[in-house]
Amino acid sequence: MDRPRILVSTSDGRWINYEQAILGAGGIPVGGYCPAPDLSCDGLLLTGGDDLDPALFGQTNQGSEGIDSARDQAELTLAKAFADAGKPILGICRGHQLLNVAFGGSLIQDLGPVGNLFHRRTPGIPKDKVHPVRTLEGSTLAALYGPMFASNSAHHQAVDRLGEGFKATAWSESGVIEAMEHTSLPILAVQFHPERMSYALRRPDTADGSKLFEWFLTRCREQAN
Repeated sequence: MDRPRILVSTSDGRWINYEQAILGAGGIPVGGYCPAPDLSCDGLLLTGGDDLDPALFGQTNQGSEGIDSARDQAELTLAKAFADAGKPILGICRGHQLLNVAFGGSLIQDLGPVGNLFHRRTPGIPKDKVHPVRTLEGSTLAALYGPMFASNSAHHQAVDRLGEGFKATAWSESGVIEAMEHTSLPILAVQFHPERMSYALRRPDTADGSKLFEWFLTRCREQAN
């Protein structure tokens, strides 16, 4: 298989950076806003966006913003369908958080004034923060980037209690979980935005995000064969 088909689920109108990253890595992106499960695709990409409904992990709203219940439900359905089929899934930012909730985990709804200084964009400035990430020895990110690398950051929520089957594999300077991998399924999720560190959007002050997309496409080819 030369070009795996990747089902991409995005917020309405936020497609282009993910499309370009999948194309750059050699895949064919399909999907968009609230796509139906299409298991003829070789992998699933769950992308960034606004916050999940905290009721999904048993909490009242304590700082969650921009809730889109239709997207929440569509992506929970996608996650279950692709996980049940054993197909590779990559979660990015919101997608990282959604996968954790889909497997029974919970979220920190707001990192607070100190945490947000390092992780959330400054209001009125559309520019990601940059900070170091420490990886777990033997993890996928360690193989791709070594024991430590620089990452972009644009979030105010984070994974709290890990979902069933997940292990944390990377952390920020303050202990925020920056990546997790499933122990038995081909699922990797990251809190940062590799699509804004890849190809035409490659930046000199972070690691090369294209390595992660190329790894994901390789996994999709392997699972399909």
